[in-house]
Amino acid sequence: MSTDYLSAYGAAGVHAKQGRFGRPLDGRYQAFPRTTWEQELEQIGTLPSVRGIEWIYDLYGEGANPLDSAEGRQRMNACLSRTGLELASVCADYFMDCPLLRCTDEQRKQRCERLAWLIGVCPEVGIRRIVLPLLDTSSIKTPQERSTIVDCLHQVLPLAQEHGVLLSLESDFEPWALRELLLDIDHPMVGVNYDTGNSAAAGFDPREEFEAYGAWISSVHIKDRRRGAATVPLGEGDTDFPLLRELLVQIDYRGDFVMEAARGEPGDEIAWQERMAVRVANWLRGAALTDERCS
Repeated sequence: MSTDYLSAYGAAGVHAKQGRFGRPLDGRYQAFPRTTWEQELEQIGTLPSVRGIEWIYDLYGEGANPLDSAEGRQRMNACLSRTGLELASVCADYFMDCPLLRCTDEQRKQRCERLAWLIGVCPEVGIRRIVLPLLDTSSIKTPQERSTIVDCLHQVLPLAQEHGVLLSLESDFEPWALRELLLDIDHPMVGVNYDTGNSAAAGFDPREEFEAYGAWISSVHIKDRRRGAATVPLGEGDTDFPLLRELLVQIDYRGDFVMEAARGEPGDEIAWQERMAVRVANWLRGAALTDERCS
């Protein structure tokens, strides 16, 4: 049963988003840690409640992200092996900086090629899933833009299937509109990244979301937000965590959980992220969303 899966997942520790274990970089809430990524992995590897990370691939990290080269990917594998961390997914924030929409035809061609390249290198570092953002700067705003995204994805999905890399769409579409997009794409290598905080901030009803596209949910970002507002510490926003756990059990969810907790005090990032990871692990195990460890 899924309740056993969720409990076991929590007991083994959660995944966490890269880029939140140190001070903000150049005013960015979250970015690839250009000069400290190896040190950050070493620190994360000491945290009992964190089993792995979701890597960040963004424009800010271009030229310093080890994903960019074969030598860098070898360094990644060595560091992950040394720290014992899992790397199941990459968050392709690059396509927030350089959206597939509202650009020239030549830019779109180059960006689709960049996505295809990213799909191709993922297996070298054990990545099975790319979270592709379709929100904020990359949000779909018109029917024509919707068709453009479908066309772009159809170009790269044969490669994704060949390499066994799932594209998990993180969208700000309303539930039934997202379902229609998924039906139009109609491909087994496309799923949905469900973001608990973003849905709460948008005022979506989780029951309606899971009814509309629950079968496509392939990854879950865990954060908390108040309606119409920014991220807050887990348990202090409008995310209905007990209901979400119940709904995940109902669809027999078997994917990953990536923590995107709000930042704490500057300089205390490592301890704060561990506290938040304990909260997520407790929730997965069916206990209260607190800092206290379950026995």
